[in-house]
Amino acid sequence: MAHPWRTLLPVVALLLVLGSPFSGIRLGLSGADTLSTDSESRRGEEILDRQFPDSGAYPMVIVLDYPQGSPLTRERIGEAYDLSRWLGDRPGVKDVEGMVDLDPSLSRDQYQELLSTPREDLPSEVREALKRTTGDHATVLTAYTSVGYSSERAHDLVREVRGQHPEVGGEVLVGGWAAFDLDLTNAVYDAAPPAIAFVVLATYVVLFLLLGSVLLPLKAVVVNFLSISASYGALVFIFQEGHLSGPLDFTPGPINTTTPIIMFCILFGLSMDYEVMLLSRIKEEYEKTGDNVTSVALGIERTGRLITGAALIMATVFFSFSLAEAVVIKAIGLGMGLAVLVDATIVRALLVPATMRLMGRWNWWAPKPLARLHRWLGLAEQTIDVPDPAAPPPYKTIPPARRR
Repeated sequence: MAHPWRTLLPVVALLLVLGSPFSGIRLGLSGADTLSTDSESRRGEEILDRQFPDSGAYPMVIVLDYPQGSPLTRERIGEAYDLSRWLGDRPGVKDVEGMVDLDPSLSRDQYQELLSTPREDLPSEVREALKRTTGDHATVLTAYTSVGYSSERAHDLVREVRGQHPEVGGEVLVGGWAAFDLDLTNAVYDAAPPAIAFVVLATYVVLFLLLGSVLLPLKAVVVNFLSISASYGALVFIFQEGHLSGPLDFTPGPINTTTPIIMFCILFGLSMDYEVMLLSRIKEEYEKTGDNVTSVALGIERTGRLITGAALIMATVFFSFSLAEAVVIKAIGLGMGLAVLVDATIVRALLVPATMRLMGRWNWWAPKPLARLHRWLGLAEQTIDVPDPAAPPPYKTIPPARRR
């Protein structure tokens, strides 16, 4: 607090640098490569890729759905044929299977002639193929790709099939792992802003009810974002870019789609726990002395050991997750452990006192209507003077009329 600007600016710069890798985060589903190298499922997949390099393929399921009528009319068979051949020409697609891919020597007209025949008149092999690929109003094409399911190429292929397929009379639906990964990622991106807004707003309201200030809750939210972004940056730096992959024994790859939002909700709650513990103690001292600098110093002094001890326990538990075999568990544990340490040391010991020293009496400011609301609600802590049990009891004077 003696040099707030010299503390504030370097600390903020450090946290921004630590969080900068987060701008390049890539989300995706976890596969066998996120397991340890000696796990059976990963070893089996690696043996297949090594022994049969051309057989590895990731299926993408394309459903051609018609609202009414059978897909086995001449026109709809022709649409399925055109869609299948278009899929086969996409980069990354190795093979396509469906009702119009039974024999590569058959032409479009021959497929229309064959498949529009009454089913009972078809050869048994064709009837079996139709049973697997065709329903009452839909037909299924399976495109086998070589682009994986969590890569950007796989996502681009799903977008291309959904948005640029040949015109058909029905609806084209795309499924499979790549489509699921893309849809889940988009769902997380769509759900994250309202979820974050709800957490921030609820936190702000609770802190205002506790402190009666409109600026301290805002400062707490901003500081929490800085510490959480630093842990996100470490997450990308270590697990996506592959630094420390040797000591931690993992294969680098995309961050699991649900990891960032889960970490945010947990870390924001933990950070606010420390924040409430610290600020409530500072507020108690400020109400006694009216001196902002003294109250901040005493509040940090008297909660420092408690916060540090709690943070060490929490970080130890989180860091133990790094011993797990699954990369998802390693990432969550290491990311949250680093966030707790940063929050309990750099943030609480340097950033909070520096900002509160600079803000001075503005720490406790609130517009008059909100200040009246806070007093009316009566949620502020009340201090009670408790007599010292070691002090002698007060002397009781006997009234003169009763003296003997």
